[in-house]
Amino acid sequence: MNAESFYGSRMYKAQVEVVVEMGGCTLLPDDIVTVTVSLYNYARYLRECLDSIYAQTHPSLELIIVDDSSGADDSLVVAENWLKSNGNRFVHALLLKHRRNQGLAVSRNTAFSHACSDAVFVIDADNAIYPRAISRLYETFRETGAGAVYSQLEFFGNERRLGHADVWSAERLKTGNYIDAMALVSKLAWTKVGGYSDNSGMEDYDFWCKFIEMEIKAIYIPEILCRYRVHSTSMLRTETHPLTKEIFIRMSFRHPWLELP
Repeated sequence: MNAESFYGSRMYKAQVEVVVEMGGCTLLPDDIVTVTVSLYNYARYLRECLDSIYAQTHPSLELIIVDDSSGADDSLVVAENWLKSNGNRFVHALLLKHRRNQGLAVSRNTAFSHACSDAVFVIDADNAIYPRAISRLYETFRETGAGAVYSQLEFFGNERRLGHADVWSAERLKTGNYIDAMALVSKLAWTKVGGYSDNSGMEDYDFWCKFIEMEIKAIYIPEILCRYRVHSTSMLRTETHPLTKEIFIRMSFRHPWLELP
């Protein structure tokens, strides 16, 4: 079963509730870009993330927020209130809630499955983007027909430095990931690789490895367009590092061409 048929199945739809919807998927402009926000107990950061999306210079945006059954804070309430005040900025705005926690990979797949556009920008609720991010990424996406376009990152919060993104290279990906999830991705490419896989802590790495295996090209823009927040509860600190060895073994089974330590 491919990603599109799985995520359109009755069983999957039963796990998702529509909390808020404004506008619709009919008569959309040709240059529409879908921005997807994965949300789980990040109420304290969510407004900054959403405000940065609102401030984009690209005019035609669809916004899809997926709350992964947040229970430790009022993430869903914050998202709902923000949309009710700001949702008119978007051609289509959608707030979805998982009825039970299903993890980051499934949250992103939920968003992709509901996207009206082929151009889908991925961001987590604790991060942010600069105002020209979507327009710059979309320009290259449209001109090249690439499966994904990504930029350099700025780390902020508990750390302030540049990220380590670089040109798309299978050789570089062999030894580790250097490309964040914040990218403009073709929904067709997402479908072709089977969506994001449940590989807790390295969903991004696994996703890009599948691009290599399916011979889908991604393009790097050497400009600082996206901001990655480093904090005590970010995935970088809480999931990926403590389980690195276990996850590397799992990744090596999934992608035998990798050369992980």
